[in-house]
Amino acid sequence: MRATRRIIGLGLALAMAAVPASAGNEKPAGKEKASANQKDDLFFDEAFYRAYQGQYFEAIQRLDTELEQYHRLDDPKLDTLHRNIGEAEFSVGDFELDYRMHYKAGRAIKRVLEGAVDEAIRNEAAFRLARIHFQKDQLDDALQALGRIQGTVPAKIKNDVEFLRANIYMATDKPNEAIEVLNHLQNDPSLAGFVAYNLGIAQLQAGKKQEAVEQLDKAGLIQASDPAGLAIRDKSNLVLGSLLFESGNFERAKQALDRVRLDGPFSNEALLRAGWADTSSKQFDRALVPWNILADREPTDVAVQEALLAVPHTYADLKLYGRAALTYGRALELYSNQIEKVDASINSIKEGRFLKALIREESREDQTWVIRLRGLPGAPETYYLMSLMASHDFQTALHNYLDLEDLRSKLMGYQTSLEAFDDIIRLRKKNYEPLLPEIDAKFRELDSRMRVRLQQRKQFDERLHAMLTAPRPDYLATTDERIASERIALIEKQLGNSDSPESLALRHRLARLRGVLTWRVETEYPQRLTAAFEHLNELNTQVDALNQRHEAFVRTRQAATHSYVGYDAQIARLRERVGGALKNVDILMARQGQMIESVAINQLEARRERLVAQQIQGRFGVADSYDRASRAESGAGGR
Repeated sequence: MRATRRIIGLGLALAMAAVPASAGNEKPAGKEKASANQKDDLFFDEAFYRAYQGQYFEAIQRLDTELEQYHRLDDPKLDTLHRNIGEAEFSVGDFELDYRMHYKAGRAIKRVLEGAVDEAIRNEAAFRLARIHFQKDQLDDALQALGRIQGTVPAKIKNDVEFLRANIYMATDKPNEAIEVLNHLQNDPSLAGFVAYNLGIAQLQAGKKQEAVEQLDKAGLIQASDPAGLAIRDKSNLVLGSLLFESGNFERAKQALDRVRLDGPFSNEALLRAGWADTSSKQFDRALVPWNILADREPTDVAVQEALLAVPHTYADLKLYGRAALTYGRALELYSNQIEKVDASINSIKEGRFLKALIREESREDQTWVIRLRGLPGAPETYYLMSLMASHDFQTALHNYLDLEDLRSKLMGYQTSLEAFDDIIRLRKKNYEPLLPEIDAKFRELDSRMRVRLQQRKQFDERLHAMLTAPRPDYLATTDERIASERIALIEKQLGNSDSPESLALRHRLARLRGVLTWRVETEYPQRLTAAFEHLNELNTQVDALNQRHEAFVRTRQAATHSYVGYDAQIARLRERVGGALKNVDILMARQGQMIESVAINQLEARRERLVAQQIQGRFGVADSYDRASRAESGAGGR
């Protein structure tokens, strides 16, 4: 019974990790529609561009800025982001989730759930919120979030929702409910291996041992070609073999374990258990085959180190004591080397080299960087921590540390940028300040002359409009007509009151001339008034152009001043905020780094104790092998 519980625990722990890659990396509705619907909002598109390249911090930064500006607008409906604001709110939570900001992502997704958004988007948000709670082991909250899914569910996540529900049931010790859900998902080809495996674990958890064995056997025979499918098939065979081994069915356990790939992630443990299955059935020579393969593999692996003792012990069971002594000696040499490596790793971690190795750029070029840490030159602090680094808790802590390091680099870059802004402002001030006084003096002179002309134009406009109701033909007389009228008045003044015939004749002629002038001015008044308005309209065009040039100069003059005036206080505030954030990041990095180092050292010390215990067993094994060999030789000589 205790062994069965151990197998259930192993299987359940593996089942919680058995989530298909597509379930964690699907694109939200907003991302799929971005190229079609968001093309008018370039900043929103830039956020998606950053996200698609895995630059989630930059994507969050851009989208947060865009949303903040949107919410500060007097009339947000006029903004290009308005028609897709629901998807924008959803996407910022999605980016935060990708950046592992679960708390902020949860709040953002809750805002989407409570907002007026499309039903499909709301349901997808509820699914993502449930997944956040599940990852944080908040299982009741996860079920509650799934309960908010109603109506239309996007087809791409429909089965993922049910698969998550089944995982939650398994984690909350409700295997029967999980079995019911998983039975409905067996026809989904994208989840085939995961559903088959989890169904077997759920049956095992429910106490249906025989059904679990049959189901895991099916899961171990599923056709797969992708790495995830192959890994889950190997995992199924490993759990099945372990379960059969604990049940005493060694032959069938061996068959299941033999189906595990030799180059897969579970091959070492499968080889070790296969050897024990053969040993338990007294087939010692067959046990040497998987164990000898395992003994030649990476010596830092726990299964390899166990096999190094199992091989000579099996030789002793076969009464090959000389070979047993030799292989014990090889094991002791390897254990001594590994203990030295563990000690070197512990000392290196205490000196701070472990964290420096983790943030090396070449160690994070791709998603397999953890695997390549062992091969880093001059990094003994990493090559013995592979099993620790592969654990979920350690990976979470490590990702947080690396995110803090990236954030620290960005903050230091911001500090450099602020210094660059200071230089730009200084250079602008140096360039503009000597030029502005002379420009301002000329502009003031030009501005005063322009104001006079504009005032005159205004007077002309007012006089012409007054003439529409109170005609004044004399105002529209030409220059020649005004000169002629003045000459006539001058001659009349010179004639005085003389009554001579010549004076009378001249007055008569002058009266005729004045009549002609008056006739012309009076009769041509409408045409002249129309022409005056036309000329005034032509003048308006010139005045508008002049006003535009005047306003452009004023704006340019203000822009020149604003390019270096008024930034000191703002930059000082930003510098203070960046400096404060940098201090907080340094404190958090120190705490996170100390925790990582402590966990690593504790893990290494536990491994060292195990190696020392195995070394002691090896020494006893060597002595026992030599003793048995001596007794065997003595017995043969006595006969």
